[in-house]
Amino acid sequence: MRRRDLLTAAAALGAAGLLPAPLRAAAVAAYRPLGTPQPFDYAWLKGQARALAARAYRPPSRRLPEAVRKLDWDQYQAIRFRPARALWAQDHLRFRLQFFHLGLFYDTPVRLHEVSGGEAQELAYDAAMFDAGKSGLAAAQLPPDLGFAGFRVHFHTDWQRDVAAFLGASYFRAVGAEMQYGQSARGLAIDCGMDKPEEFPAFTAFWFERPAAAADRLTVHALLDGPSLAGAYRFDIVPGTTLVMDVAAALYPRRPIARLGVAPLTSMFQYGENDRRAADDWRPEIHDSDGLALWTGGGEWIWRPLVNPAQLRFNAFADANPRGFGLWQRDRNFDHYQDDGTFYERRPSVWVEPRSGWGRGSVQLVELPTPDETQDNIVAFWNPADEPQPGQELLFDYRLHWGSQMPYSSPLAQVVATRTGNGGIVGQPRKYFSRRFVVDFAGGPLSMIGKGVRVEPVIDASRGLVELPSARPLDAVHGYRAMFDLRPTDARAEPANLRLYLRADGQSLSETWHYQWTPP
Repeated sequence: MRRRDLLTAAAALGAAGLLPAPLRAAAVAAYRPLGTPQPFDYAWLKGQARALAARAYRPPSRRLPEAVRKLDWDQYQAIRFRPARALWAQDHLRFRLQFFHLGLFYDTPVRLHEVSGGEAQELAYDAAMFDAGKSGLAAAQLPPDLGFAGFRVHFHTDWQRDVAAFLGASYFRAVGAEMQYGQSARGLAIDCGMDKPEEFPAFTAFWFERPAAAADRLTVHALLDGPSLAGAYRFDIVPGTTLVMDVAAALYPRRPIARLGVAPLTSMFQYGENDRRAADDWRPEIHDSDGLALWTGGGEWIWRPLVNPAQLRFNAFADANPRGFGLWQRDRNFDHYQDDGTFYERRPSVWVEPRSGWGRGSVQLVELPTPDETQDNIVAFWNPADEPQPGQELLFDYRLHWGSQMPYSSPLAQVVATRTGNGGIVGQPRKYFSRRFVVDFAGGPLSMIGKGVRVEPVIDASRGLVELPSARPLDAVHGYRAMFDLRPTDARAEPANLRLYLRADGQSLSETWHYQWTPP
């Protein structure tokens, strides 16, 4: 999978420019327009997407100049955008946009437009916006209509570091107060995790609404296109301690879609305390996210720790009108990672909050094997129960929250650690195989539990025999530790689905821990 490479390359691109000569006054002049201004609003864009879906799909041209096509990793990273050429850099606004150059994995140009006064003006590519550095490119090698690969958003609180970036297919990402990139979102996922190639629809054009002088919100529109559908998107981006994106999507299928993934999130999990299968590294844990959090339409909070499976693993959590879901990095302790270069404890969590009723469907989780941290292997999304059909208009409105602090969390005790190991009783001969599961809970009403109150683990297993269940106080986390063994009762290698929560006198004390374990 190349998706991780795409995102890593985007993170490595800094802000600088392609002509080695010093910046001249002409280099900061207004952007050269391409064509004439056209009326624009979101309703018009939805009409364009509907009309596009009514026609046969035409793959985009990927013909790049030979010099650009042959750029290797280091050469591409050497290309820098000149900050003085950022859109709105001279306009005393709170936002500026810098653009990504084509090359390496990014071989499909996207069209960029500025919207002002209800009219959209396309922006022309100019080699003078970039500094080639040691890439080996020269302005004479580059055609004036080469185009751009994507863009990133800068906010007035720090002009050096970007707060959001859109680059590659329909991928985008953002940061909260930690200013640390991690997992990504996508406009859409199609047939992800199925026994056929996944389809990656792409944003082909963007429109940037010029913000007012004191505005702290940036509105970006995008046109999505792919073999199975076309779509119109609107993003309202508000930077902050937790960056918020309000997303509106209007989708128009060209053909039936077996698995539509709405609001997809993409992350990486190589190993953690619960899954040591690929732990051949000096660092204790390596992951962008450690669990899938769900708040169901019925009000239940679920925590599903992530794994790096030996084979593709797919799970669906059926629901109706979910209140939210997300891939979270719950563990924020540097000592658990010991990585002072990538800082996994700073990676943002992302929460998807539906802004309207989504009806019946399921939150689906796809976990893929990965040999190392350079490949994203986790995808989570909402899949509607009804298969999309040609001629439909599908509308989805939702809010994305990016950062270490999520807007909602369970009022009950939360899972803070999951560990597994050999079952049985220490010091006694093991007469059969079993697997031990240890789950730590903290917070919520656990601090109210007095001595003599019996806290019990409520455990359910889809197969196998549960043995040695227990729950006891754990002062180290100011909570409780639940433990149990699972003993396989047959030789089948089918996975066992496990559920666990804490209860006292019939009252639930914790969120529900979900896990899937495959016997050896």
